[in-house]
Amino acid sequence: MDGLSNIGTIKEILSKHGFTFSKALGQNFLVNPSVCPRIAEQGNARKGFGIIEIGTGIGVLTNELAKRADKVVAIEIDSRLMPVLAETLSEHRNVKIINDDVMNVDLRQLIEEEFPGLEVAVCANLPYYITSPIIMMLLEKRLPVRTVTVMVQKEAAQRLCAPLGTRDAGAVTVAVRYFSEPELLFNVSRGSFMPSPNVDSCVVRFSLREETPPGVTDEAFFFKTVRAAFSQRRKTLANSAASGLGLPKSRVAEAIASAGLPESVRPEQLTMEQFIAFANALQDN
Repeated sequence: MDGLSNIGTIKEILSKHGFTFSKALGQNFLVNPSVCPRIAEQGNARKGFGIIEIGTGIGVLTNELAKRADKVVAIEIDSRLMPVLAETLSEHRNVKIINDDVMNVDLRQLIEEEFPGLEVAVCANLPYYITSPIIMMLLEKRLPVRTVTVMVQKEAAQRLCAPLGTRDAGAVTVAVRYFSEPELLFNVSRGSFMPSPNVDSCVVRFSLREETPPGVTDEAFFFKTVRAAFSQRRKTLANSAASGLGLPKSRVAEAIASAGLPESVRPEQLTMEQFIAFANALQDN
């Protein structure tokens, strides 16, 4: 159904189905007609691909994905949108809607059952309150997915894609770069949504790595160390890691020296290789 970016059309459809926006679900529907085609095109919605969409709204992005990809499976948590989507997506025979929380869906099984013989990509306009958990879930599961293209709060996008060794980098930055190659695609103004949020957004694409960075001896301990390192951002690596891991500072200092790092180094200054060396040295100690 075309015209889904028209505010009048949206209001008419939502009114007909008695739908009201939920603040608890962070619902902000896209009304800028130029945004969803760009997300679809840069998010691998094309022949030979199946797309998993997370959060449909009234189907504006779903419509653009379905025009381009072989198949779209959209996961929407809000059951109130089911009759709306039945109307707005009625012309597409290659769309399946799953009414569930994506965090509860077995995505590996979904991919096997719904996309045999197809490459797979994920596209989503994510609610701000659950951005990081969904992104990390998609990356950590090591799904057979080529790319994850999402629209998130602009500030969050900058953290997610920050180069390691810079002030904007944090624990989530290390995790994202461990599993993928992130890229800022384009900004989306707050006026592109209904209702309009208080912040601007940005579309980000994560190209999943076929192999994660080498050298990690214990992945769980590595990420535990990274989280501890960034738990007190204003402190040195020695202080924050010791506090976050409950270890003597002297032991952490020994690991820092073993990794070839200066005693006063701060966590945001470390590269991926240095984090790996530090975590391994800490574990060996």
